[in-house]
Amino acid sequence: MTDATYTPLPAWPRAYPPSGASALLKALNEDFVVTELPLQPPAGEGEHLWVDVEKNGANTAYVAQQLAEAAGLQEWDVGYAGLKDRYAVTRQWFSLYLPKGETPDLTRLQHPEFKVLGQGRHVKKLRRGDLLGNHFRIVLREVAGDRGAIEANLQAVASQGVPNYFGAQRFGFDGGNVEQGRLMLAREIRVRNPKKKGLYLSAVRSFVFNEVLALRIQQGLWGRTLPGDVMDEAGRPTGPLWGRGRVSTTDQAQALENGVAERHAVLCDGMEHAGLDQERRALVARPADMAWRWLQADQLQLSFSLPAGQYATSVLNEILQTTEPERHTEEEPAPVE
Repeated sequence: MTDATYTPLPAWPRAYPPSGASALLKALNEDFVVTELPLQPPAGEGEHLWVDVEKNGANTAYVAQQLAEAAGLQEWDVGYAGLKDRYAVTRQWFSLYLPKGETPDLTRLQHPEFKVLGQGRHVKKLRRGDLLGNHFRIVLREVAGDRGAIEANLQAVASQGVPNYFGAQRFGFDGGNVEQGRLMLAREIRVRNPKKKGLYLSAVRSFVFNEVLALRIQQGLWGRTLPGDVMDEAGRPTGPLWGRGRVSTTDQAQALENGVAERHAVLCDGMEHAGLDQERRALVARPADMAWRWLQADQLQLSFSLPAGQYATSVLNEILQTTEPERHTEEEPAPVE
């Protein structure tokens, strides 16, 4: 691929042999249950009111708006650690800046798409990325294919992990956010909206990371340490989140990453000039406490936990091919890194 166009997205390779199986994902909201794993519980005192919310069929930003209205606040006074899926049942914390006056009892708030399960005071506002990770419980319906092949991939994923790709939702419909990012960085279009600019930069940065990871998979290197790799705190090799500064890898790892950067020079040069700094991200995602069971002959339930910024779809894609019911909705922001 060259810098000419980025739609549609490439079919990035998988780590394990395809099972040939398929399933329906999110037939019901209750089939995709996500529970946020917070860094800490509320301390019991402070200027911020933390509320524990379970939502069903609503996106995170909408719930934040509703909480702000109920508490008489501006939307920017409400914080949260990450965006959660709309077509799911999800549980997460929000913070509301309420330094003065009486504390409202938001557990009494009535809304058809969410409920407040509990609340408590804390000294800090919740900000993006302030979470350990997420726990998933997923039911796949209409499973069709060789159960033995599915089980083999389940065992491989549980023991070896999966490539830590950014999920498709990161890139917009058919990769449109990447292409808009290319046009923006090439100065073929001007993007004045800071939110859209951030969305496009995030998509471009994620795309380049996925391209590096895809090349390592093609070369049989995704789960191996190369000479010159930069390791994370858990001892896993990392890939680039492109930006300013010297590439921190050396030797074979640096040559591989520089080769990808040369193929996507408009994107990488543009990210450097946009002021992004070099960061790193683990190439391997290892789901914790992974378990599964067959509910019926064509229904499979999975459960596992992932650190913040890792995608459940990366796990599912290595097991079988999933499709979702067709829904016509406006574009929603991509999950936070």
